[in-house]
Amino acid sequence: MSKIVDLMARGTELLGSDYAILCGAMSWVSERNLVSAISNAGGFGVIACGAMTPELLDAEIAATKALATRNFGVNLITMHPQLFELIAVCAKHEVGHVVLAGGLPPKGSLEAIKASGARVICFAPTLALARKLVRSGVDALVIEGMEAGGHIGPVSTSVLAQEILPTLADEVPVFVAGGIGRGEAIAAYLEMGASGVQLGTRFVCATESIAHPNFKKAFLRASAREAVASVQIDPRLPVIPVRALKNAGTEAFTAKQREVANKLDTGEVDMLEAQLEIEHYWAGALRRAVIDGDVENGSLMAGQSVGMVSEEESAAAIVASLVQQAEAALHARG
Repeated sequence: MSKIVDLMARGTELLGSDYAILCGAMSWVSERNLVSAISNAGGFGVIACGAMTPELLDAEIAATKALATRNFGVNLITMHPQLFELIAVCAKHEVGHVVLAGGLPPKGSLEAIKASGARVICFAPTLALARKLVRSGVDALVIEGMEAGGHIGPVSTSVLAQEILPTLADEVPVFVAGGIGRGEAIAAYLEMGASGVQLGTRFVCATESIAHPNFKKAFLRASAREAVASVQIDPRLPVIPVRALKNAGTEAFTAKQREVANKLDTGEVDMLEAQLEIEHYWAGALRRAVIDGDVENGSLMAGQSVGMVSEEESAAAIVASLVQQAEAALHARG
């Protein structure tokens, strides 16, 4: 047995894939074409539900099932106002793995997912939350550092791995995410006790990705230091920082925050409505860049590993390259 297969055994058993390499759920990018391509290549694709309605998710899952020959999962945002309807859609399609992101799962959501027989994977940005989630019965964790693209926490991947893996890796499979662009890093986290990894940015320029050519070109040109975190201008606003390539859209978000803060001041919206308005803003800004190709005014969500994205290649080639690099690194260490 190869070393990487041995070290990923718990992860691949949970996912039902050849390799415990999840694709991060990227709105507008992680859809039927990319998700099925990654799963068919031996990794594990995850549909990004994001702000989809239950009807849209229903259609997306059906379309993905038509293309995928292997397992895939669905990522749901915990603050979605129709979360339980979305869970029901996943159950209808017998989706085997549901990933919950965006905060502590609301009461009853874990039970609703498990009732369908699906495995539950949750994001844990701190050791305290990770412990709480394990006690609540999640099947696996994703620990994602601030190097990642999109919504991020305040702690780096390497620190989270050192805090959480020695404590919880024996209890549940833990997938490490954030800033991973090569197999050598995968090997290192596996040796630390991870059961697998999650990558998003690395897959954006896959040939199967529907991202606009302009979006892909921006990734191919960018360096790590160009992927910067957004700034929170009002401490009352529940704004989770977002890492993206700096452009005019970055400045537009600052203006959007001021607009929503003013609505809070006047009582036009409450805190939850304010947060949802911010989330809808990101969904729209990301669509302008990913689908329409407006890379100046849209959101170019990218992790710091963007500097390691150097060419457009198939999902299968990306998975194979990551595995080969990880295997070579593990053998070099003896």
